[in-house]
Amino acid sequence: MSGAPAAPWPATRVAWYTVIVLMLAYILSFIDRVIISLLVGPIRADLGISDTRVSLLYGFAFAVFYTVLGIPIAWAADRFNRRNIIAIGIALWSLMTASCGIAKNLMQLALARIGVGVGEATLSPSTYSLVGDSFPEKTRARALSVYTIGLPLGVGLALVLGGQVVGFVNKAPAYDVWLLGTVKAWQVAFLIVGLPGVLVALWVMSLPEPARRQSVGSRSEGSIATTLKTMALEWRAYTAHILGFSALGMVMNVYQLWGVQYFIRVHHFTVPQAGLAIGGAIGVLGTAGILIGGWLTDRWRAGGMADATLRCGQVAAIALLPFTALCTLVSSVPLAIVLFLPIGFFTSFAFGSAAAGVVSLAPPTMRAKAGAVYMLVLNLVGIGLAPYLTARLTDAYFQNDLAVGKSCAMVATAAAVVATLLFAWGRPYFRRAVERQAATLGI
Repeated sequence: MSGAPAAPWPATRVAWYTVIVLMLAYILSFIDRVIISLLVGPIRADLGISDTRVSLLYGFAFAVFYTVLGIPIAWAADRFNRRNIIAIGIALWSLMTASCGIAKNLMQLALARIGVGVGEATLSPSTYSLVGDSFPEKTRARALSVYTIGLPLGVGLALVLGGQVVGFVNKAPAYDVWLLGTVKAWQVAFLIVGLPGVLVALWVMSLPEPARRQSVGSRSEGSIATTLKTMALEWRAYTAHILGFSALGMVMNVYQLWGVQYFIRVHHFTVPQAGLAIGGAIGVLGTAGILIGGWLTDRWRAGGMADATLRCGQVAAIALLPFTALCTLVSSVPLAIVLFLPIGFFTSFAFGSAAAGVVSLAPPTMRAKAGAVYMLVLNLVGIGLAPYLTARLTDAYFQNDLAVGKSCAMVATAAAVVATLLFAWGRPYFRRAVERQAATLGI
């Protein structure tokens, strides 16, 4: 039986247009997700909370619902119109970001952050499935790398533009907003970045929905239980991939939240200055890193290296080690910024490849659900655990807000070491799993 798909691939220009629009949605998701990192000071002051509670707002309040609901949402994405699911999610997370701007206490802010997580849970699993049905294997890593550019660009723009927004609204302690009454400056920042997302949701509704591609002999989309059983058959490959990239993701999330606070607290940067320093490095160098990493992965894959995804991750993890160990410990401001530049590059370097790895491992009818499992662990560990561990070290071990740089160095370096070891262990298992899946699809 031939493994060729029954339907032709979408036109190249249509496929790339779809990826670019979804990349812009991904950028928006990070802007709405990360803006809180610039508002730690006023939120702590107004709500009377510690770094640890801020980390829970930033991380677990968002990540738990983002990740857990990602699996049933992915189940829906493997059965129903993925474009519509994404559009509904964008509208939801945008409105919930704006709702952070009317929160009056910690519980209301936490509930709004949960809503942001629920909305954003629709995007990546649905996109992995949609892109998998739009691009053949030889160009898929590049396509997903372009989508994943939304990660560094979104974080970078959140910090750079968000810093400017915060600097602007901080000119007054509070504002009178139509229908809302008096709101504080940090709340206005949430309103400004949240509401425009509704327009992006309408834009996504204009995208075409590609035909689904079936593996040889497949009869149905497969349940969540079937997907988990399928993943369990290749558990070593999935474990190395998912946990390796989760550990690598911890590095970026440490700096997105606490790297900003390091420059504010230790080096006395203003919020706009700290946002420009961290956001500029992640936005510019992270974008270059993700494109180069995707290109390198495709080149290795075309050369017959089926373990190209984990190879790319291992390169990034090893390269990060000297910089995470030193960046937030030096006393020189210029040197700290110079040492952060490679962190901005290598924290993004492998994540286009990581998305392509999920698509390469999973059968076509299970890609969204496998992507949701990947996103579940990636975000619980990266968004949830990394900021929390850093905050706990600062609050409970060092008991000094000015020790945040030491906490960053400890957590980020340990995460890079764990990622290196996981990738090294898993590469042979990943290679064999990808080869078996390719043979099943007849490619």
